[in-house]
Amino acid sequence: MSIPPQVVADERLARAAWSLLTEPGDATAGAMRGALGAGAALEWTRRALDSPADGDGAPATLLGELAAMVGAFDHAAIHRAMGRWRRRADDADPRQALELLGGLGGRLVCPGDAAWPAGLDELGATAPPCLWVRGELDGAALAGRSVALVGARAATAYGERIAADLGAELADAGFVVVSGGAFGIDAAAHRGALAGGGRTVVLLAGGVDRAYPTAHARLFDAVRADGGALVSEVPLGWAPMRNRFLLRNRLIAAMGRGVVVVEAALRSGALSTARHAATLLRPVGAVPGPVTSMASAGCHRLLRDGVAVCVTNAAEVAELVGALGADVLPETPTSLVATDALDEVARRVLDAVPVRRGASSESVLRTAGVGDREGRSALGLLELGGIVSRMGDRWVRRGD
Repeated sequence: MSIPPQVVADERLARAAWSLLTEPGDATAGAMRGALGAGAALEWTRRALDSPADGDGAPATLLGELAAMVGAFDHAAIHRAMGRWRRRADDADPRQALELLGGLGGRLVCPGDAAWPAGLDELGATAPPCLWVRGELDGAALAGRSVALVGARAATAYGERIAADLGAELADAGFVVVSGGAFGIDAAAHRGALAGGGRTVVLLAGGVDRAYPTAHARLFDAVRADGGALVSEVPLGWAPMRNRFLLRNRLIAAMGRGVVVVEAALRSGALSTARHAATLLRPVGAVPGPVTSMASAGCHRLLRDGVAVCVTNAAEVAELVGALGADVLPETPTSLVATDALDEVARRVLDAVPVRRGASSESVLRTAGVGDREGRSALGLLELGGIVSRMGDRWVRRGD
């Protein structure tokens, strides 16, 4: 088994190889890259994997060489890591995967690139070696004006409406909205950002070549078409396994300037995103819900434990995560039009209608990811209900 020398010699290829060799958040690999650089760390690993050793570990001579290069290290952690990496070494040549990525219009983003989100560097040894990206990732925009909106998959109409409103108003104010692309709050936040005419970034737990959930394929296409990006730390073809979802949450927390939990139950994965953010000293906000709603119990726990501050509208979120004295939006209460009676299609269409700037029917239906007939029917029902109005050939959400 051998990692090709051409891969080892190229720092970018070496970083891509590390993402094939290791699982997300592998701190041993991250520490080696931090001490030696991706290429040199991969060269040492290649030699260790190709050398005979007792069990899965590295030969004593190579361990001594590593000690001379990096100083003291955890021998047991290296032995365990070699056992993990050995199983994937034959598949650690990234060149074919990178060709496929290029064919999809994507690219590899590495630390030091303009597109690299600098906040990821704060993850230290658990920072990803690279990102697999489709679309436009803007590192400067993420560092300057961005916010992660997260929450439950099993969201209520209340939570989805709040997420869509926050996404739209923050995007309209120039914030990049970051979320995980899941059902419920994540999707509502992405759709809201698109409806607000802004950019949004989807952090995936699997490869960027596959839409997960598959029902969001059209939404993800709209994200890329409107200047946003699909991003993953794992290579093409990798499945979004449960553990990768949990590890992905640290990237969501680190990428934005702050995190807002819109709606979450006590066991929601969104709470782990909030706690990652708090560990990174990012501001955390939580939207309160009815005290009787289990769907908001996680938000209430964050507030009670002092992890998050209470936010109820985009102005409060901008004040929480934006630049001091610069990112203050007009105080407009988040509207709470009763939408419990709307079906799923109508709610998705409503989420896609801009709060301030009008959008064409085609843009609304594309953002919502619904068919022409059912989408136009939903727009008609929303107009009859006084929730949206037509301005020429464009649609806008009515104020409450």
